[in-house]
Amino acid sequence: MKKIVFIVALIVSQVAFAQDYKFGKVSKEELTEKANPTNPEANATVLYRSQKIYFDFQQGKGFMQKNEIHERIKIYNKDGFDQATKFVRLYVGSSNDSKEKLIGLKAVTYNLNGKKIEEDKLRSNGIFEEATNKYWETTKFTMPIVKEGSVIEYRYTIVSPFTGIDDIPFQQSIPIKKLDFELKTPEYYLYQTLLNPRASYIPKFTNTKATNSFTISSKERNISNRVVTASTTNKSTIDYVDNVVSASLDNIPALKGEEYVDNLGNYQSKLILELQSIQYPGEPIKNLATSWDKVTKTIYDNSDFGGELNKTGYFKKDIDALIASVSSPEEKTALIFDFVKAKVKWNDLHGYTTDLGVAKAYREGVGNIADINLMLVSMLRYAGIEANPILVSTKSNGIPLLPTRSGFNYVICAAELNGGVVYLDASEHYTTANILPSKTLNWLGRLIRENGTSEWVELIPKVSSREMVSISIKLNEDLSATGKVRNHLTNYQAARFRNKYHNFNKEEMMASLEKNRGALEVLEYDNKNVKDLSKPILQTYDFHLESALEEIGDKVYFSPMLFFASKENPFKEDTRNYPIDFVYPFSDKYIINMQLPEGYVVDTLPESSKIQFNGTEGEYTFLSNQKGNILQFTVSLDLNKSLVLASDYEQFKQFYQLKVEKELEKVVLKKG
Repeated sequence: MKKIVFIVALIVSQVAFAQDYKFGKVSKEELTEKANPTNPEANATVLYRSQKIYFDFQQGKGFMQKNEIHERIKIYNKDGFDQATKFVRLYVGSSNDSKEKLIGLKAVTYNLNGKKIEEDKLRSNGIFEEATNKYWETTKFTMPIVKEGSVIEYRYTIVSPFTGIDDIPFQQSIPIKKLDFELKTPEYYLYQTLLNPRASYIPKFTNTKATNSFTISSKERNISNRVVTASTTNKSTIDYVDNVVSASLDNIPALKGEEYVDNLGNYQSKLILELQSIQYPGEPIKNLATSWDKVTKTIYDNSDFGGELNKTGYFKKDIDALIASVSSPEEKTALIFDFVKAKVKWNDLHGYTTDLGVAKAYREGVGNIADINLMLVSMLRYAGIEANPILVSTKSNGIPLLPTRSGFNYVICAAELNGGVVYLDASEHYTTANILPSKTLNWLGRLIRENGTSEWVELIPKVSSREMVSISIKLNEDLSATGKVRNHLTNYQAARFRNKYHNFNKEEMMASLEKNRGALEVLEYDNKNVKDLSKPILQTYDFHLESALEEIGDKVYFSPMLFFASKENPFKEDTRNYPIDFVYPFSDKYIINMQLPEGYVVDTLPESSKIQFNGTEGEYTFLSNQKGNILQFTVSLDLNKSLVLASDYEQFKQFYQLKVEKELEKVVLKKG
């Protein structure tokens, strides 16, 4: 009988523990937990998350949206410490009536000291406000005294005057044990809802209705002989119905990253809402259903977008002088593009609407993305070039699934030259014609013409970026190798080199080449055209590699590609959830000439082979040949599409594995 009572008591206590999610009610069991029972490799776990979104009627303001967040997180180790810093994005607009506000922020870190639970509260010195641009700011807060084993907990409310509802996430980079969600929208607002179709985790919702009401007060004054004799307050109650979407979810898997993913958020489980119509009692329906054409027109009509394109007075004199001696559209475009890059520096703020305004940005020499690239469009048009802006959603902003202005956060320039379209972005020093920052290569952009029409254009590059490496090698009797490398980089390969190494001196470049390459010693180094963006990067260096050959018995073994050979396949997982994104098509080619050491002959030479992936989408070629004491190898990898679908992963993994294995095959020498 005692055993039964004990078991029942244990079950009751466990249920009570599992259901006690009130703020501040952190238990010793949560603090002593060493790992997530169902996901032991997790560095942290959301023990509980609650999100409640509803509309509260306030007289004089109307319905105000409130978004209440409560989250409790367990941190298991130091790799989970990044969970202790949180960001809240707020729209601040240009007036008090259009500002979102963060209220009721309360946060506590809990640690176990012996048997005592210690609490450390978030203080004002742990809260920071950062401007994103003139419309947005971010409140960042960092939890105090975070250790391995800590539990952190916070809650806050975002108050918004807007009817638009931000995407609602149901998945994070760490697992979630318990999530409660409730969305209440007044019957007057009709929303279109969409679950992210790219997500692998699909939550289940319950749709119900609930009664609600609000009260309106009015004052009535009795006036006699121009004197107020009495004042009466009248109150009327309005009943309405809330449409309710709710969910109570358990053990939500983490959104796990994979190698070569564009933006993990594109595959996050989330609910997307778009307001379709508004109809108040006794009023006609206001249809807000939109399309990308309407969204684009709204943006173009914005004074901080289309209005800025029409301003020319601030640059006329300078541009007239700049292009006075040239006549071809290509020369004019190149001069103006370089002029803008040198004249206005990017202030690290994104946006498709201007921050300072083009004229002020021009005078001060600094501006956001729109300041710079709308200025470029305007100047090119002034010079007689057919130029138009392209609205873009960067990779970090995700791929928009419904027509909305927030679907874009960037703008570039398109110039029509020689019957084709050239893409330009003047915000970064090392961009060139059709070589954009990689963050902008996100599927499609929306081109807007001067007459207001618009269309989707593809942003993914079609022209291959090439790396060609020529290597001359002398194999020595002491099993070392000496040689010379000549490297030739074009397009995005060259841009990546310039962005990464433009500030490196000669010694730093030599060290970067030697890094993770064993006994490689770079003896001489030179590069050309780092500053001349019209030409490919040329890189040359001499090297000495100790123990390049391995002697076993009376034979010598070595890899034809030496330190250039792939060591392992980066695609190790059996399955893949997301596409592989290589950003741009590329072609890598190695031409290798090897002189055999004195007194040795070839015993075994790797055979030539060709491997293809998905028809013409990818090809790997390995060609081997011998001419006297010279071995010749030509090794190339061509990927003609930058995106490999998850459905093709198994085939691509095998393709890449065969490439790695081929490069690890050995040449075998023996004494002649």
